[in-house]
This record gives sequence, C-alpha cells and structure tokens, in this order.
Amino acid sequence: MTTQPGYQKTFGTFSATMIIAGSMIGSGIFIVPAEMVRTGGTGSFLILGWVFAAVVTLLGANAYGELAGMFPRAGGQYTYLRESFGPFPAFLYGWTSFTIIQCGVIAAVAMAFAKYLGRLVPALSETRFLLGPYDVHPIHLGGHITVGPYHFGVTPARLCAIALILFLSNVNLFGARLGARIQNTFTVAKLGSLAALILVGLLATAPAVSHAAVIPQGADAAMPFLAALMVVQTGSLFSADCWNFVTFIAAEMKEPRKSIPLALLIGPLAVLAMYLLANVAYLRILGPAGIAGAPSDRVGSQLLGAVLGPRGDLLMTLAILVSTFGCNNGLILAGSRLYQAMAADGLFFQSAVKLNRHGVPGVSIAMQALWASVLTLTGSYSQLLEFCIFAALLFYVLTVAGVFVLRLRRPDLERPVKVFAYPVFPALYILGALCVMAALLVYRPSFTWPGLALVALGGPVYLLVMKSYHPAVAAPTA
Repeated sequence: MTTQPGYQKTFGTFSATMIIAGSMIGSGIFIVPAEMVRTGGTGSFLILGWVFAAVVTLLGANAYGELAGMFPRAGGQYTYLRESFGPFPAFLYGWTSFTIIQCGVIAAVAMAFAKYLGRLVPALSETRFLLGPYDVHPIHLGGHITVGPYHFGVTPARLCAIALILFLSNVNLFGARLGARIQNTFTVAKLGSLAALILVGLLATAPAVSHAAVIPQGADAAMPFLAALMVVQTGSLFSADCWNFVTFIAAEMKEPRKSIPLALLIGPLAVLAMYLLANVAYLRILGPAGIAGAPSDRVGSQLLGAVLGPRGDLLMTLAILVSTFGCNNGLILAGSRLYQAMAADGLFFQSAVKLNRHGVPGVSIAMQALWASVLTLTGSYSQLLEFCIFAALLFYVLTVAGVFVLRLRRPDLERPVKVFAYPVFPALYILGALCVMAALLVYRPSFTWPGLALVALGGPVYLLVMKSYHPAVAAPTA
C-alpha cells in the first residue's frame, strides 16, 4: 500500500506575492478605463473609480490576512467560509467558483491571450469557424434580463486558448516549484512592462493632438453620479480581482501564518498603486476623450501609439501576451487547490482529493482544465463572468463577515495577524461592497439575477452531494 503524498512546502513570501500580482494583472488595466470615462465623462471620475476600487480591495485583503493566519490550509476562502458559517455556504462558493468564477476567468484570460496573439498571427481568427457555429438565440427573462446569445463552435482563436490552458495545466502537473518559477518570471516581466508603460506616459512629451474635445458617451452616461461610480466597479474592481487566490495554496507555504498575510498586504498595494499611476499616464497623454475613444477600448495601445508610433501597438501586444500568460498560470496553479480541499471534505468528486507523485492535485487540475476549455468553446464566457460579478461580491462580503463571526464564536483561536482598525476596516469593506451590489441590483439586473440563480442552483446540487457522500445529513446547515 502506497502512502498518499502530501503538499510540499514550496512557496515563500516572494512567490506568494508574485501569485497575487500575476493573478491580478491581466488585460483589464489596458482596456476598462475607456468605458469608465464614457460612463463618468471626466478624468476625475476615472481616477475616483480606481481609488474606490483600490480602497475596497485593500480593506478586503486586510480582513483576509487575519483569516489566512488562523487557517493556513489548502482551500483558502472556501475554508474560511466553512469555519465561519458551515459547509453549505462554503460549498456554494466552491460550486460557483468551479462552474464560472475560476474556470470562467481562466477561459476569458486564455481568449484574451489568443485574440492578442491573433494580431501577430492573423490565422488565429475568432470569426472563422472550423466547426459550427451553433447559435442559441437570446432568451429574455423579463425586464432588462437577457441570457445569450451563445455561439457554440470551434475557431482558431478558441483552439489557441484551449492549447494555452492545456499547456499550463500540464506544466503545473509537474510540481508547485515549476509553476512557481514560471509565475515569478512572468510576473516580474509583466510588472516591468506595466512600469515601462507608466514611465512612458508620465515622462514623454504629451502630443497636443491627442486631447480631443468631445468625449464619446456610453449607455450609462445619464446615470446618477454615485450609481455610476458603483456600476463602473464591474471594470475597475474586477480588474483588481483574484488577489484572494493565493489563500488556496496555504498548505504549500513555508510559513503560511506570516507569508500569506504579508503577501496580501504587499501584492495588492503594489498592483493598485501601479494601476492608479497607469490611469494618470493615460490622462496625461490621451486626455479623457482620447481614452474614451480608443479603438476597441485598447487604451494602453493608444498611449504607446501616440508616443512611439506604430511600434507602440506591437509593444503593447507583446506586453499583454506576457501578462495574460502569467495571469493564467497563477489562476490554474491556485484554483485546483480549492477543489482538492472540497473533495477532502466530501463536497466534490472524490478523485480530486488525490495528489500525484509531484505533490499537486493532478485530477483537480485536469478537471479544471476540461471545464475551462468547454467554457472557451461556448463563446459565452464573457457573459457568464458578468453573471457572477454579483455572486463573487456576495462571497467576499460573507468571508469578511466571517471575521466578526469568528471573533464572537471562537475568540480563543490563535490570530498571528489581526485586522487593522477592527471593527472599522472590515465594516467599511462590507459597506462598500454592499453599495456596489445594490447599484448592480438596480442598474444591472442582467448581471445580478442570473448569477444569483446560478448560486441557488448549488442548493439542490449540495443536497445530492450530501446524500451521496454523507447520507446522515438530511438538509444543508448554515
């Protein structure tokens, strides 16, 4: 009888910080400022939107630092929810993460990589179908809520995205150390690329022709100021997302009680500071109208093109390829540990609990790669991600609320790191996130109700899982 291998203590503070930074920085910072300006109409609105996202993110990471020090185990946020509220909310989080949040982000980032690679290799088309398309017409659910349309099929770009997912998943089968080296290398490269973009924007002579007078108006331009500020967080707040994924690898940290809280402080702070500087650079070179009118919303390319000419677009394309490659590696590395932790609790496929001979959850990595590839083929991952924005915020709020619950119910637990300014900071996070959620409920019903329906669908699935693996449990507990 062979002994089940355990997780290897691979990651230090630097690697944990690189996983955070690498997972946070994808392609959003180079694109979403355009829609934000079209919504708010001014450069000051753009900066305020990013400041709000930065404050909320740092408040959330601050709360997670206390939880990470208390529960240095694989699974991260799933574990925190289980310890705070029981298995049912924890399962709903894991269910939503696998079906859309985690695998959907992997699919979306892989498609971003493929689309930008297609600018260098035109054969990687997203419009030329090799199989299909098999169209599903929009389904109107009442009000402004529409599901679809979906265009199932195979395109060269989607095949490229799947090849990236499978390649990085296979690389991560050979141990966390190799995955960490790739993550560290590409994150350093993407931080350097973003820093170079910022320096060009802040130090180069701003071309006078770049500041157009008329700002294109978005569909939300007439929205009240505060509502608009909350709604645009679908861009800024979620371009700064995925910082929590580092908590999934706690069992592989050399000193998890210290390293993860420290990485949760350094990583988001560094990335968000660079995001703010990038937007200042955009405004300096392009002005609000130039940002809002950037072709295909490619603000980063527009900045470099304005300063460096045609070669600027090539440099931006290469930078985004590096960024999305490294981002997907971090997502694939971290996410698989969540499903392994669920399987260890009997709340996921039991085969996913096994670690391979390299000490990583090989079956979990394979399942994640398979489902992310399926989402890529549907062509619907972007809308599915929109559906889960509200659900993701809901689980963030519940997790931070767990800090209060655990302080009351389990005050004797060791807390190597404590939340700054408790209870003010975690309460402010909950308030800020609830404001965004309220605005989305009112102004973005198509972003909210389908996502909530997906979370609710996890209820019957939970009952089936409990019936199969835990027959003594008759109903979900909270």
